[in-house]
Amino acid sequence: MASGFFAVLDDISALMDDVASMSKIATKKTAGILGDDLAVNAEKATGFVSNREIPVLWAITKGSFLNKLIILPIAFLLSAYLPTAITIILLLGGVYLAYEGAEKVYEFFFPHKEAHVEETAAVPEEDLPALEKTKVKQAIITDFILSIEIVIIALSTVVNEPLLTRIVVVSIVALLATVGVYGIVALIVRMDDYGYKLIRLNDRDDSFSDKVGMLLVNALPKIIKALSVVGTLALLLVSGGIFNHNIEYLHHLFPQIPSMLKDFLVGLVVGFAAVFLMKLVKKILKK
Repeated sequence: MASGFFAVLDDISALMDDVASMSKIATKKTAGILGDDLAVNAEKATGFVSNREIPVLWAITKGSFLNKLIILPIAFLLSAYLPTAITIILLLGGVYLAYEGAEKVYEFFFPHKEAHVEETAAVPEEDLPALEKTKVKQAIITDFILSIEIVIIALSTVVNEPLLTRIVVVSIVALLATVGVYGIVALIVRMDDYGYKLIRLNDRDDSFSDKVGMLLVNALPKIIKALSVVGTLALLLVSGGIFNHNIEYLHHLFPQIPSMLKDFLVGLVVGFAAVFLMKLVKKILKK
């Protein structure tokens, strides 16, 4: 009896070891998309009235949890009964990620001619709740697409493991993705408010709290911009990695090139092809 109990404990311990090691690998694999998810949501959660930033972020976070609850069961069913669908979805998602990254690069060199008008500049106060709902909805849709890729990439790292290990590992990665990303976003979007509080902490000019406060206030837009750049690079690297690891021909092409550079170049080429194809489709539809 006792030996049976200890055997169960031993099995549980072995499972937890597998889960821990596989979760670490899966988290590393999804780090690129998590960086982009962080950049996108930090950008979407800013620009609101100070007392609405956290409620807006909480609404997006709840939407993100709901996205994961929808995606996870479907992903597990596909991995159990139709595993080839995982690779197909992974490649389709890779095209989307490459498109997103290449489009940002394209817009940097060839920005839109029309002037960008700030959304809140001429919006009446009574229309602000509707605008807030629209931005939250857009953020949740973006999160849904990124969540699919996070789950599929995490699942692809444990596709040969037992079903229970797959479920636990991918669920942990999905939970960490939501809690980690939105927790960091919450800290980022409140940086300027913490800064202003430090500046008003005392009546002295040029005090230590004033310097730290000004540093936080001035750092916020720079951090958002830096995250956008890092997120773009991450999109291209992750998408290129998806193609290089899942398409045999690309995997063996140019073996002398460093893998990271190869991932970036493949992601960029596929992304620009998708961008130009999309522009061509739009022109045809306009005609």
